[in-house]
Amino acid sequence: MPSFIRLRSIAVAATLFVTLPSAFAESPNTANPEETGFTSTGLARIDAYIKNEIAGNKIPGAIMMIQRNGKTAYFSSFGVRDPATKEPMTPDSIFRIYSMSKPITTVAAMMLVEEGKLQLEEPLSKYIPAFANVKVGVEKKGEDGVMGLELVPAKRQITIQDLMRHTSGLTYGFFGEGMVKKTYVDAHLTEGDVDNAEFAERLAKLPLAYQPGTTWDYSQSTDILGRVIEVVSGKSLYQFEKERLLDPLGMKDTAFYVTEPARKSLVAEPLPNDRTLGNNAAMGDPRVVRKWESGGAGMVSTIADYARFAQMILNGGTLDGRRYLSPKTIAYMGSNHIGPGSGVTPGPYYLPGPGFGFGLGFAVRTEAGVSPAEGSVGEMNWSVRAGPPSGSTRKKTCSSSSWRRQCRSAEGSG
Repeated sequence: MPSFIRLRSIAVAATLFVTLPSAFAESPNTANPEETGFTSTGLARIDAYIKNEIAGNKIPGAIMMIQRNGKTAYFSSFGVRDPATKEPMTPDSIFRIYSMSKPITTVAAMMLVEEGKLQLEEPLSKYIPAFANVKVGVEKKGEDGVMGLELVPAKRQITIQDLMRHTSGLTYGFFGEGMVKKTYVDAHLTEGDVDNAEFAERLAKLPLAYQPGTTWDYSQSTDILGRVIEVVSGKSLYQFEKERLLDPLGMKDTAFYVTEPARKSLVAEPLPNDRTLGNNAAMGDPRVVRKWESGGAGMVSTIADYARFAQMILNGGTLDGRRYLSPKTIAYMGSNHIGPGSGVTPGPYYLPGPGFGFGLGFAVRTEAGVSPAEGSVGEMNWSVRAGPPSGSTRKKTCSSSSWRRQCRSAEGSG
């Protein structure tokens, strides 16, 4: 169940496809495709493509909307919200947004940065002392020829910026291979009903996969950033985000859990053989409330809600007359923070891919070519994938590149 959001003229997510409308309860009014720079023939190909994905049993359903220059060029719902109940996909369907939680958490943290309550260069240990003396795990072959894990001191502290750009040295246990990653799996970090504070304490006891500030590696950094927000604000992550970001933006259906009984049936579900959603409790059933609020992977949202968040970013930090971040802050977040001079090397599992750098909470396109996916320099995006882990015999359902290619093929000369 991969998902994708892209900020320029189109933002797309799988099973949840998002671009940039005002909030809506039903399908929004759509403009003539040609008025928005698309073609009716091209948009019809999107219909055919998604219907084929559903017919091929790759996804149960999808919602897609494309908006350009404030006009909705395309909106359509496909298939079913839940394969078990056969309820149709509707605009009010609630999706697990997995790693699309990360941009929301990062924006919330940058609000504290703008207020002077948090600094990017500050050490993480200022807010979570358990990270003061973390060690880096280095694989070495012993005299007996057996590989072992040597723990060496970190050459510098993890910073807040490291958390935002995935250069902390933290990692994900379920993504990629290596002895450090295995320790993350074996640690059962989310076992029991842990809150963000306990999760951070558990994570701080594990070795880093890399020296801080040296390597981009997809990680639980944003979960730790969520805990930093709690420490700085004195509130739970959800309380802070709800008061400062979600409620003001009108994101009424965005949260960590679906608590209203009447809304629980709106949660979109994957196909039965795609229900292995990782070993992370944040990827579980959002109807079951737990203490942990995973800022990196635990939120749920609707197409209307996430579209408002995306539009605010695209507007340079404002929506409906209210400012959330300054234009310079948004531009800074959309700059490449791991480029030449940063000292950062893309790791072996560099998800942004060729032609992309990484900013604060978002991948950033740095080259018009290079990547197999069409796009423009300056685009900000992030994608998610949930389902069988890498190496599964089940065919990967789709890729963000394939969704974007369909959108590109629908564009006219505008």
